[in-house]
Amino acid sequence: MADENQKTAEQAAAAAATAAVEAHAAAEAPVDDTKAVKMLKEARETILAELRKVIVGQEEVVDLMLIAIFSRGHSLLMGVPGLAKTLMVVSLSKVLNLSFKRIQFTPDLMPADITGTDIIEEDRATGRRIFSFIKGPLFANIVLADEINRTPPKTQAALLEAMQEHSVTAGGNTYRLEEPFFVLATQNPVEQEGTYNLPEAQLDRFMFLIVLDYPKLEEEVDIASRTTSSYIPELQQVLNGEQIMDLQALVRRVPISRNVIRYAVRLVNATRPTIASNPDFIKKWVSWGSGPRASQNLLLAGKARAILHGRYNVSCEDIAAIAPHVLRHRILTNFQAQAEGVNSVKIVEMLLKQIPTE
Repeated sequence: MADENQKTAEQAAAAAATAAVEAHAAAEAPVDDTKAVKMLKEARETILAELRKVIVGQEEVVDLMLIAIFSRGHSLLMGVPGLAKTLMVVSLSKVLNLSFKRIQFTPDLMPADITGTDIIEEDRATGRRIFSFIKGPLFANIVLADEINRTPPKTQAALLEAMQEHSVTAGGNTYRLEEPFFVLATQNPVEQEGTYNLPEAQLDRFMFLIVLDYPKLEEEVDIASRTTSSYIPELQQVLNGEQIMDLQALVRRVPISRNVIRYAVRLVNATRPTIASNPDFIKKWVSWGSGPRASQNLLLAGKARAILHGRYNVSCEDIAAIAPHVLRHRILTNFQAQAEGVNSVKIVEMLLKQIPTE
């Protein structure tokens, strides 16, 4: 009984310390930053309101996409065709006043088709021939990589290199991509024949794996009504590229307590079956757990989520809310888990129940 009382007292003390750190962080936040946080919260609400003109539901998906953009991350969207993935991204690019390109990945797509290529041009005045670089569709602020698993690994690698480095290399020259730069890649979970699955090392490059589900009945009625009428909504610009880059820098400045960092790292650490102290179900069902990049993405996404909701501090609840989307593609289940119908989402849910937000 004494041990339980001591544990309760320790948890209360830790919670009080965290609250004090967060209050201090809010008090010490620069005036410009607190104004920016307030502005971003209002901008998020306006963005959602604008997108409701063309998109029915899917607000969690839009929220995750905004978090990824402000964290300088990228997202992989899993969903069957016809769920308005392209419309959602096109509409978001209009509201954010960002350039948009869509790449349809096919088996014959080559790296130069997406990065760009050098061509020979002749100067008519001098007769000299020079190389001129023609930019590919990667040179846009928002790139929709549609059905990324339908193109060979060589082209996938070119895209993933651009995602990581924010640049492409052609003819020995390096070209910087436009900033801000955000990739939304999609996969069709139904048709897997003739596809090239992304290996775990490449999946790890995506901040989020977002699963897009069918709309509810009433939502689908609304969709059918809207899309079969002559009404064409006009979207208003809410932010621009320069403001988004300022907000990306703001995300990095958001303070985060040691307690929250420890919680995020504990979540990631708990996915690894090689650690003896981890839960038995991890050792039973998991072949490989998440790497350090998962911890980094949890913290950055937690910061972005906090300021999108108008707070200049990060809580353990922020980390827990985005953990399934950060971890689901970074946990490799074994044959036993598959035989028992256990997937990575179920494992993350069990971990969130086991690891307290103390």
